[in-house]
Amino acid sequence: MNAFNGRGVLAIYLFEMSRFNRTFWQSLVAPVITTSLYFIVFGAAIGSRMGELDGVHYGAFIVPGLIMLSVLTESLNNASFGIYLPRFTGTIYEVLSAPVSPFEMVLGYVGAATTKSMILGMVILATATLFVPLSIAHPFWMVAFLVLTAATFCLFGFILGIWANGFEQLQFVPMLVITPLTFLGGAFYSIDMLPGAWRTVSLFNPVVYLISGFRWAFYGTADVAVGVSLSATLGFFLACLGIVWWIFRTGYRLKN
Repeated sequence: MNAFNGRGVLAIYLFEMSRFNRTFWQSLVAPVITTSLYFIVFGAAIGSRMGELDGVHYGAFIVPGLIMLSVLTESLNNASFGIYLPRFTGTIYEVLSAPVSPFEMVLGYVGAATTKSMILGMVILATATLFVPLSIAHPFWMVAFLVLTAATFCLFGFILGIWANGFEQLQFVPMLVITPLTFLGGAFYSIDMLPGAWRTVSLFNPVVYLISGFRWAFYGTADVAVGVSLSATLGFFLACLGIVWWIFRTGYRLKN
């Protein structure tokens, strides 16, 4: 049995984190500016006329949704580009021929992408305190949901980066699938505000469970029971993990 190659994992991790430093404005500053505009428009302009939702000021109510919106998007982008670019340039074969196992390779790439998403989430959380008063009822579960969500969508982004044959396909899923699902997942409203039929439809949106669980960690209120949200998130994580395992077992789009 081969020993764990920590140096190999660290090399991949540090290489990916250095890319984050090179694209600092695109990776961190731009999402923060965009989120700040959301706070100004929705929190200040609209929030002053909305009153409270579930006993929470509207400006504070949308904070978990905005953090999730940014974390989901950046997790997908960071992980998908992180594995797609080596495939595109051909340097993936150097990694595949290196003495690192598939698990170690995924740990390096997904670990770096998760770290970037966590940094972004914490920076946006700090930015939110400049606009609205915040309270976190369950700090441990807030961090747990953030880490689990970031890791899950980094795995999903890893799968997307291997599946994509071009930059168009790489942008298709985040732009035309994930972003609409996030906006329709209760980021800016409670799904209890929807008519009965539409609320039932929204329960088939996996993003609802992510945002609902994350919002519960802040304010103790949720559209869906927190146990259901946690189970749905864990289920998605395990599904992505299983697909990544299958990719390396079969060599799908890695060895050709």
